[in-house]
Amino acid sequence: MRRAVLGLFAAIQLFGAGPRIGTFKADATPEMGEPLIWVTPTTKVEDPLWAKGVVIDDGRARYVLCALDWCGIGGSTYALFRNKVAQAAGVDVTHVRIQTIHQHTAPYIDGDAYALMRKVMPTVPLLMSDGFLERVTDRLAAAVRDACGRMQPFDQVGTGTARVEQVASQRRIIKNGKVLTRYSSSGKDPAMAAEPEGFIDPDVRTVTFARGKQPIVRLHFYATHPQTFCCDGRVSADFVGAAREAVEAAEKIPQVYFTGCSGNVTVGKYNDGQEPARRELAKRLEAALRASAAATQYAPAGKLVWRSVPLDMPKKPGQQVAGLTGQAAYRAAISAAFAERRKPIDVASLGVGGAEMVFLPGEPFLEYQKYAQGLGKFVAVAGYGDISPGYICTDRAHGEGGYEPSASEVGPGTEAAVKEAIRELLGRQAR
Repeated sequence: MRRAVLGLFAAIQLFGAGPRIGTFKADATPEMGEPLIWVTPTTKVEDPLWAKGVVIDDGRARYVLCALDWCGIGGSTYALFRNKVAQAAGVDVTHVRIQTIHQHTAPYIDGDAYALMRKVMPTVPLLMSDGFLERVTDRLAAAVRDACGRMQPFDQVGTGTARVEQVASQRRIIKNGKVLTRYSSSGKDPAMAAEPEGFIDPDVRTVTFARGKQPIVRLHFYATHPQTFCCDGRVSADFVGAAREAVEAAEKIPQVYFTGCSGNVTVGKYNDGQEPARRELAKRLEAALRASAAATQYAPAGKLVWRSVPLDMPKKPGQQVAGLTGQAAYRAAISAAFAERRKPIDVASLGVGGAEMVFLPGEPFLEYQKYAQGLGKFVAVAGYGDISPGYICTDRAHGEGGYEPSASEVGPGTEAAVKEAIRELLGRQAR
């Protein structure tokens, strides 16, 4: 009888306490000599990289949302991260979302491309060591496991928005029928700096999990390439990491930052690649994160609604790896490996309180974020899950040409497939 009573008490504790949340933070800083984007070795750590996120449990199921300060993870590397996190949390991998933030001062690792190069190339470029990948994923798994052991109840979910001033700008500029690319440091060109901001989403969106009105953790979503410099061996979480960590230090609660659909959005109007510009961008984003948190309006958490659907996009033919070396070989191998992949990418959403969050792969164009936002009252979108598809362009962009379609592994027809998946994720259409 005593055992039965204790078992009933445990069941009430587990299933009757309402939703719970745990936060985690794991060091993801590459070791000296390990590659950043694409094959540049790490020579200096300017500031650490982190994997930060939450474990959410409603007594029926458990979900993990993680934002990683890397440029990208794809193929078997993405699977390695997800599998270890899923095992640590005791869930199926479809309940795990790992989204990179996409700083270009961080690793870009595609395990399928690695395997292909090892198979067909006599000499491979610099690859991330298996030992480091095991260590970093073990640290992340340990942090998730620890978060599962110290979860706390939440009963309120807050939503807030604020305008981000002078950070994002349109990347693709059409002039005289030609596509001009305003890269992340194009502000050093007066003509590019003089172009208008163009097509952007000016708002940061913040989702706050709270007990009563006491915040436990905030999740921020903002759409721009988070890049002020690149490819010189220095490791940094860049201006977005600086803004995030400054807010965390001030509020003394965890802050998690997700990059939105930024395939065609950069800081190129406002960044010349110099340190003063980087500091100013960090200050402006920090101010917006604070304002979005201050604007938070709370609603009862209610039940969690999780959806996961397969996304199958029309693939381009893979590039040839033979005869290439270094970065060119690696990028071609990513293309060739993705072309051979047969399994669709699963995408997911989480609805809780008044917030709906959508998690997409690759580098989606901003149009997909705007489309999702048009289907709900408060929709926050994160891109940069499995990075292997590269840029997820609109069909119109494929017709216009330019850099992004040339760096995409999916072709025309992708737009309809992604929009259908978004509708399903937001419950606007059944498959």
